[in-house]
Amino acid sequence: METSIKKQESVKGCDFLLNETKEGQTYTPSQFTEEHRMIKQTVDEFVSERIFPNADRIEKQEQGLSSSLMEEIGTLGILSAHIPEAYGGMQMDFISSSLIAEGMGTAGSFSVSYNAHTGIGMLPILYFGTEEQKTNYLPDLCTGKIKASYCLTEPSSGSDALAAKTRADLSEDGKNYILNGQKMWISNAGFADLFIVFAKIDGEKFTGFIVSKDTPGLSLGAEEDKLGIKGSSTRQVFFENALVPIENILGEIGKGHLIAFNVLNIGRYKLGVSCLGGAKNLSTLSVQYANERNQFNQPISNFGAIKHKLAEQAIRIYTLESSSYRIAGWMDDYVKKSVEEGASYGDSKRIAADEFALECSIIKILGSEVLDYVVDEAVQIYGGMGYSEEGLISRAYRDSRINRIFEGTNEINRLLILNLIFKRAMRGKLDIVSKASEVQSELTQGKQTQEGSIEYKFAEERNTLSGFKKILFMLLGYAGQKALNKSLELKTAQEPLMNLSDIVTDIFTAESVLLRVERPEASPTEISMMKVLFQDTAFRVYKNAFEVTGSIVDENMYGAFISGIKKLSKYPIQNTMMHRREIADQLIAENQYCY
Repeated sequence: METSIKKQESVKGCDFLLNETKEGQTYTPSQFTEEHRMIKQTVDEFVSERIFPNADRIEKQEQGLSSSLMEEIGTLGILSAHIPEAYGGMQMDFISSSLIAEGMGTAGSFSVSYNAHTGIGMLPILYFGTEEQKTNYLPDLCTGKIKASYCLTEPSSGSDALAAKTRADLSEDGKNYILNGQKMWISNAGFADLFIVFAKIDGEKFTGFIVSKDTPGLSLGAEEDKLGIKGSSTRQVFFENALVPIENILGEIGKGHLIAFNVLNIGRYKLGVSCLGGAKNLSTLSVQYANERNQFNQPISNFGAIKHKLAEQAIRIYTLESSSYRIAGWMDDYVKKSVEEGASYGDSKRIAADEFALECSIIKILGSEVLDYVVDEAVQIYGGMGYSEEGLISRAYRDSRINRIFEGTNEINRLLILNLIFKRAMRGKLDIVSKASEVQSELTQGKQTQEGSIEYKFAEERNTLSGFKKILFMLLGYAGQKALNKSLELKTAQEPLMNLSDIVTDIFTAESVLLRVERPEASPTEISMMKVLFQDTAFRVYKNAFEVTGSIVDENMYGAFISGIKKLSKYPIQNTMMHRREIADQLIAENQYCY
C-alpha cells in the first residue's frame, strides 16, 4: 500500500537539470563512516575467501555450491541489508547497500545469483506484499534459507514485458489460480525455492504471483549454455495447470506492471554499482600486470600508450563512483525524511527509488558501459594472456557483456530517461519551456541568464556545465514544441532521443565529478581527472547535439542551432597527455586502483 508523504525539501529526481548545486554539496567515499568501511571489509573478505577460491567450481555450477554460499552470506547479514528489522533484516542505509553491491561486483557469476535474490527476488514482496506475505517469506529470504527468482521474460516478451502470454484463470472453487505459460532467461531458477511470476488473469490483467518451487505443474528447462556468467543458473520455467493459491497474489490484480517497473529502478542502480566494483578490480589487475610484464627491457607500464589506457580506466571508474554515491546520498536523505513524516521504511525506499528512476537508469547505463570499456582495455593490456582461458581476464570479458542487457537494455533505459523527462514536464514538475526560452533569449538577444554571484573554485567548469544544460533545454524545448504541434512523433524518433539521453548522462556525470573535486580533500590528480573528463564531455555533447539538430530541427534553423551549440559547448583545451600520465603514474606507483 502506497503511503502518502508530504513534499520533500531535499533533492528530488531531475533536480540536477534545473538547479545549480552549490560547491562540494555531494556525498563522496571520503564520508564513509567506520561502520561503512567495516561492512565493505566484510563483503570483500567473503568474496576473497569464499568466492575466489571456488570460482572454477561455481563456473561449472557444482551442485548445491551457489545455494550453500547464499546461506553463508545470509549469516553475515549481507542478504538482508535492505530489509526492515521487523522482517529479520538489517535495515541499512543506501550507502551501506551500495558498498555491498560494489563488493559483490567482483564475485563474477555469483554476483548474478546474489543480485537476483536480493533485488528482483526480495523487493517485490517488501514493496507490494501483504503483511502476512512479508512475515511468511522475508525472514527466510534474509538468511538464505529460501532462495528467490523472478519470472518476467517470455519468448515473445522481453523489453515489452506487458506482451506476456502466460495466463492465470480462477479455479472453479475460487481457491486457486491456474497458471499456464512459459518464462525464459530466469536467473537462479535451478536452485530457487520461490518464484515471483507475472501472468495475465483471464488473459488480460497483468498480475504478480508468489509461486513455490513445489507447486504441481511447475517444471524447469535445462541450464542455458551462455556466453558468460556461466556459473549462474539460468533456465526456462514452465507452468502447466499450476495451482497457485489466491492468497499468493502479489499486489493488486491488474497492476503487476507497478511491481515490475518499481523493482527494476533499484535493480538498475545496484547493477551499475556492482559494475563499479568489478571495474575497480580489473583496473588493479591491469596496473599490476603492466608493472610485471617486461618488453624492450622495461615494464610496459613505462609506455605512453599503456599509461593512456590505465588512466582512462581510472577516469571512467572515478566518474561512475562519484555519480553512484551522489545518488546514494540523495536516496538516504529522501528515505530519512519520508520516515520522519510517517512512511514505513520499506515504502520510503520504494518511493525514493521511484523518485530517482531517471538517475537509476543513468547509473545502469554508465556502470555497464564503464565496465565494458575497462575489461576491454584489460584484455588489450594483458595481450595474449588476456585472450587465454588460463587467466581471469577472458572470463571477466565474457561476464561483463550481459550487463548492457540486464535490467532493461541500455537502449530501453536511454529512451526511458527521455520519457521520464517529458512526463515530468507534462505534469509541471520540470519546466522545459521556460528554460528553453531563457536560452533562446540569451542566444538571440544577448541576454545572459543569472547563474548567481558565487565565486567558484572551478569557474570554467561551472560555466561549461551551465552551457551543457542550456544546450539540452534548447533541444528539449524544440523537440517538445514539435511534438505538441504533431510535426514530430517522439515515440518513433529513437535516435535523437538517445542522443539527448547521452547529453543528460554527460551533464549528470560531469557535475558529479566537479562536485567531488570541489571538496577540500580532492587531490591534484583528481583535478586532472576532472579536466580530462570535461574536455571529452564537451566533444560528446557537441556531437550529440549536432546529431539531434540534423535529425529534428528544420533546415532553415540549422545555422542558429549550430552557432548556439558551438558557443555553449566550449571548454579550454587541455594537455590530456600530461594529465593522463599524472594519473597513470600514481596508479603505477601504488600498483592498484587508488582513488
